[in-house]
Amino acid sequence: MPTNLRTASESDAAEISTLVNRAYRPAPHERRWTHEADLISGPRTSTAQVLSLFGPKSCILVLTAGSKIVACVHLLNGESSVYIGMLATDPTLQTQGLGKQMLMHAEQYATAHFNASVFEMSVLSSRPELLAFYQRRGYVCTGEIEDYPVSAGVGQPIIDGIQVVALSKKVENFSEK
Repeated sequence: MPTNLRTASESDAAEISTLVNRAYRPAPHERRWTHEADLISGPRTSTAQVLSLFGPKSCILVLTAGSKIVACVHLLNGESSVYIGMLATDPTLQTQGLGKQMLMHAEQYATAHFNASVFEMSVLSSRPELLAFYQRRGYVCTGEIEDYPVSAGVGQPIIDGIQVVALSKKVENFSEK
């Protein structure tokens, strides 16, 4: 499948929101290994939330197949670190390496455009398979753990005790895995 990487624009916000919600909280027939629909209910994001991510220190990268967005990732530039979030791939295309590809693009973009020295991200504590995915790519748990951000409007936990675990990766450890 030929794909094209580009920086998203505000006109992509609705399609990105739909993609993220399908990836994180898909319908039962679209559930693959990366979903969290058994842990969190409700939408993961909205078009308004995606629109709020566009700014001078923030961008969304999208991977397209033809005119369709099939993967995305959000980058937020900090002082010396870049937060990588909202990594999502179309559920029907998962297990084809698009997530790895988008993570690599995010890291390369953060290094080239934001001069990042550290990449940061957060993962649900109840997702050991996802934590392992990122650890295989050089991310380490920082020891920072927070309660699930119910007030952020990103869904409601279905099970008790869900927390968010912080991960980081130093750029000198950067490699294309």
